[in-house]
Amino acid sequence: MSINRRSKHITEGVARAPNRSMYYALGYTESDFRKPMIGVANGHSTITPCNSGLQRLADAAAAGLKEAGANAQVFGTPTISDGMAMGTEGMKYSLVSREVIADCVETCVGGQWMDGVMVIGGCDKNMPGGMMGMLRANVPSIFIYGGTILPGRWKGQDLNIVSVFEAVGQFSAGKMNEEDFCGIECHAIPGSGSCGGMYTANTMSSAFEALGLSLPHASTMANVEGEIVGMVERAAQVLVDAVKADLKPRDIVTRQALENAVAVVMAIGGSTNAVLHFLAIAHAAGVDWSIDDFERVRERTPVLCDLKPSGQYLAIDLHRAGGIPVVMKELLKAGLLHGDCMTITGKTVAQNLAEVPDLQPGNPVIRPVSNPLYAHGHLAILKGNLSPEGSVAKITGLKNPVITGPARVFDDEQSALAAIMGQRIKAGDVMVLRYLGPKGGPGMPEMLAPTSALIGQGLGESVGLITDGRFSGGTWGMVVGHVAPEAYAGGTIALVREGDSITIDAHRLLLQLDVDDAELARRRQAWQPPAPRYTRGVLAKFAKNASSASSGAVLDQFD
Repeated sequence: MSINRRSKHITEGVARAPNRSMYYALGYTESDFRKPMIGVANGHSTITPCNSGLQRLADAAAAGLKEAGANAQVFGTPTISDGMAMGTEGMKYSLVSREVIADCVETCVGGQWMDGVMVIGGCDKNMPGGMMGMLRANVPSIFIYGGTILPGRWKGQDLNIVSVFEAVGQFSAGKMNEEDFCGIECHAIPGSGSCGGMYTANTMSSAFEALGLSLPHASTMANVEGEIVGMVERAAQVLVDAVKADLKPRDIVTRQALENAVAVVMAIGGSTNAVLHFLAIAHAAGVDWSIDDFERVRERTPVLCDLKPSGQYLAIDLHRAGGIPVVMKELLKAGLLHGDCMTITGKTVAQNLAEVPDLQPGNPVIRPVSNPLYAHGHLAILKGNLSPEGSVAKITGLKNPVITGPARVFDDEQSALAAIMGQRIKAGDVMVLRYLGPKGGPGMPEMLAPTSALIGQGLGESVGLITDGRFSGGTWGMVVGHVAPEAYAGGTIALVREGDSITIDAHRLLLQLDVDDAELARRRQAWQPPAPRYTRGVLAKFAKNASSASSGAVLDQFD
């Protein structure tokens, strides 16, 4: 049976002699045209440490594919460093890059008639962007995570990128001396790999392992350690086997597989961004999935892992404690996973987990279902007159996820951060950061700088912050993001005035502006949408086409 099902369209027959001549220029021989053409979407760049260690993985992928009897076709995908862009206008390009990456994968796979694709990613948007591209193309595919970073060290303490953001708040509040501030800045990031806590990159890689499109144990490896190269080589053989079996991503990404992935996100205490990205992934897969499904899975899934930002440990600690397979096995034993879901290995979830050891008593990183950190998941979907389409609250680490206080209103991130740094925000305040949604930002930037500054000043549990923008996976505290409809689209968040009472109540799943309906109607009648921030280029295109955050902020929702 032919396994070059797609590539033969451009390599076989008399009319394709010009095509073959170009392959000969690349070093192909006649026998190569009977082999499958496998794309290697290489996210390597020297923009960010998250992606600076990916080239050796792309090289290992190409070598592994050749060994497995396939032709590797390497092409690049871009990245934006969220950590570097954070708090600046550049952060508006971050979510945009998710769509660009998806377009790159879909375009190259489709345009070149590739028989399969390996996507190698590092920084946050590499993961959902790559997955969306894989699902759109729907050829046999596997995701390769570039690996997490090892912790930095300063005066005996483990560090990561969020340590630096929080140090800004501590230093500005006079709670840290200059020596420690500079020491943390210089030692937090020791080398290549994605940000080390259970932030967005590690959240999405872990979820992809649960989804079935990455190899078991592959989601929490360190980039700089040798085992990751062997994993890539194994992945190459697995992918070629999937090409032979014609096992495609949409065969794997079902509603049940999405439930598995989201259950793992809840169990590991993952990033709020997982909500936005899995809505987009479900859309690309053509699977019926809504924001309310996250709340449904949250209610039945406990938090098992004690991981940063609100816990103690890093992703590499999770890996050394047994990794995602141990977490999945614990959930499977409790009836909280669908064990019959197919995976890229050609085996079901249950079959993949059959040889995984049970969770050992006393594991400091992973708790048993019988003794979780929290009885229910941490990503709560809040609704109310401020967010009738839904919003996302991260409630782990909070003693009491309830606050009612006066609104402090900001129409941009920079003025909000200046107010925090100037110590003009007090305990009991509820900060409102708006016109930062998919259309209004545009690009829905992350609010790590203001939230970390609040944490650094000791206000993480006493100040609320709501936004139609996003949060970094490194954010924790009394925060609610993805408020929808967004301010730019005329959502209620646009009508909030300084001093209005706002209630955040995660127990009641409530986000409420305590203003009567008649007054809100008067304000709505007087409201006018602001002029677009951009009228040309990629940000303008994103603002024009992006759907609501409640449907994933995708650009191709046309129905």
